[in-house]
Amino acid sequence: MSIPLFCVDAFTSLPFKGNPAAVAILDNEAPEEWMQNVAAEMNLAETAFVVKQKVGEYGLRWFTPATEVDLCGHATLAAAYVLWEEELERSKTITFHTKSGALIAKQDGEAIMDRTIAIDLPVVEVAPALAPAGLMAAMGLPTDLPVYLGERYCLIELESEAAVLAVAPDFSQLKKVSAFGVIVTAEGSEPEVDFVSRFFAPAVGVDEDPVTGSAHCRLAPYWSRKLKKENLSAKQISRRGGELNVRLPGDGRVILQGRAALVWRGAINTSF
Repeated sequence: MSIPLFCVDAFTSLPFKGNPAAVAILDNEAPEEWMQNVAAEMNLAETAFVVKQKVGEYGLRWFTPATEVDLCGHATLAAAYVLWEEELERSKTITFHTKSGALIAKQDGEAIMDRTIAIDLPVVEVAPALAPAGLMAAMGLPTDLPVYLGERYCLIELESEAAVLAVAPDFSQLKKVSAFGVIVTAEGSEPEVDFVSRFFAPAVGVDEDPVTGSAHCRLAPYWSRKLKKENLSAKQISRRGGELNVRLPGDGRVILQGRAALVWRGAINTSF
């Protein structure tokens, strides 16, 4: 038996930009070891595994090449895109049941290339904290910069977009630091971009993630307070790059809006 498998670039309307995610559509729950092996084989930041529960509702799990994660924004957007693109779901609202609770995806627009997808994720607040041992040296940053912590993600604000672009971590050293991931961010240099960021997570097999939804769960409240805005435009300035709109409705959730592009569709043989 084979399982449908797709590759979708998320938070972009163009193939080969944004953040690629693999999406597997399952009839039933699959063994965890098999899902981890598929994610390692795909060797993308995340592979999403989707199981239909009832109309408009799906189970969703995410795996990096090295481990399962509790939350992944771009692979959630990619999963919703596949369900609509392949006409597996006709409702314009999808609820995903995940380790981070119920996540809701909504679409706007009729033509698939015109659709903007909004995903509803939990806000994660960051607070000032001591930098984990070795963090600043591994990032090549001054030790006197303030560091913020939000559920195992470290956030460091730099003085400019150029400084964010210039960051060149020592990944072998960063892998040893006791942090799931590290966000570097700054105010955008262009009037239409409120803030920029990059995200690094070598400890879970992702040296630099192209566009990171879960990072924006932390970035949204941080920049909303700083800029006194509830609706913000964001750009992740990785090599591939990606763009998204961020909205804080004030209910402990953050709405990330973006587009996606299908790169390939295929199938993978099962071994269970």
